[in-house]
Amino acid sequence: MTHCPTVSVLGLGRMGEPIARRLLDSLGSLTVWNRTPSRTQAATARGACAAATPADAAADVALTVLTDLSDVEDVLEGENGLLSGWRSAGREHPVLVIHGTVSPSGVARLAEELSHEGIGVVDAPLSGGVAGAESGALSVMVGGEDWAVAKAMPVLENVGSTVVRFGAPGTGEIAKACNQVVVASTVTAVSEALVLADAYGLDRGQLLRILAGGLANSEVLAQKRDRWLNRDFTGGGSAANQLKDLRFAADTARAKGLRLPVSTTLNDVFEQMSAQGLGALDHSAVELTISNSATTGSAPS
Repeated sequence: MTHCPTVSVLGLGRMGEPIARRLLDSLGSLTVWNRTPSRTQAATARGACAAATPADAAADVALTVLTDLSDVEDVLEGENGLLSGWRSAGREHPVLVIHGTVSPSGVARLAEELSHEGIGVVDAPLSGGVAGAESGALSVMVGGEDWAVAKAMPVLENVGSTVVRFGAPGTGEIAKACNQVVVASTVTAVSEALVLADAYGLDRGQLLRILAGGLANSEVLAQKRDRWLNRDFTGGGSAANQLKDLRFAADTARAKGLRLPVSTTLNDVFEQMSAQGLGALDHSAVELTISNSATTGSAPS
């Protein structure tokens, strides 16, 4: 009889909740944990088991959908942490999946540390946003040791529609850094095009329609269209997280002695956006920073 690994999801935010919902539908059982317990109610109403502590969520494959590596380390440590839970349960070779966009070198370091306890680390950052998480159309960029990836892969194939393994621990995060350069570039380019169009009185809806009908079309354009039309930038993928991701891309490039001019410019623009107090807005709100710079004649610094 084939053993089906137990699975848990830690972190039920905008991405984690729909991921947990889809996993529960696919796997039939799931344990969930969230720092704010009330966030587990939707999942438990569908049949998931709510863990009181991360230790109670120490499944064979534990997926963390958390913002940064420090958040992952927080749920690992302490008497109520995942490490304690795995030890108490006698789990053999559990796998920690890190879905957040975090430091590639930090993931590699953590994987090396946990390997001494027989714990595998799989970095599996995601692209596709909340819409992709809800539909299952996420891209999952995977790094990790062979055995850990093999154990996690059947679960990850229920998280996204495109799942690609790149190599050793940290390589999934490097792929995500590449992805984020493209995403940030597209968001910024469309925003800049709209500022130019506004200056000449062009209709935004018509411009976005024509862009979508040609080579300029993209998933970014599809997902952010209504935000640009309605100028509603609340919620969504924050500019602060976009800046965090661009900094990881810069660190990754620097480690190989690379100078990436587009990434450098993007980093400067989102640094200015953050300095203007706009970091909590969706990253498509970079339009506001570009517009301000264009009308005042100042360049992003």
